[in-house]
Amino acid sequence: MAMVYGATGGIGSAAVQIAKHLGATVTGVCATDHLELVRGLGADRVVDYTAGDFTQDDQRYDVVLDAVGKSSWGACKPLLKPHGLYMSSELGRFAQNPMLAIVTRFGRGRRVRFPVPKHDREMIEYLGGLQASGAFVPVIDRTYPLEQIVEAYEYVETGQKIGNVVITVAPADP
Repeated sequence: MAMVYGATGGIGSAAVQIAKHLGATVTGVCATDHLELVRGLGADRVVDYTAGDFTQDDQRYDVVLDAVGKSSWGACKPLLKPHGLYMSSELGRFAQNPMLAIVTRFGRGRRVRFPVPKHDREMIEYLGGLQASGAFVPVIDRTYPLEQIVEAYEYVETGQKIGNVVITVAPADP
């Protein structure tokens, strides 16, 4: 069982789909306006974080992924099964997540893993295959031309984007 906090962001929406493809039972955490989107991504269960504290969930998970970096190991640890794994897309308060990943590695119980993406050919081909098969469909919020990259960045910084923001680059004139 996996929980994805931030299931509508670029990382979270991908995580929900990939976890489902790998056979996990997925709980997605998002705001009220996006419950149907997250169900459509494949989540078996959706928790509305605006209606209550998602860390008080009765379920226990093998993996909790904070895809927005707004929770903490301490807050999510009770959600984990005895050998569960907490991951975050951010360093955490005082950059604690990489250190916690080292410290908890040597324990026998719950652990923190700080994910470092692989950008090798094998991973690109794997993700391309998932996309080609329909198992992964990127969620695109908006598209901006390169000339509006400042506006695109400002929009992303609002924290209101859903999925990804795409920057298009026009071919150079010959």
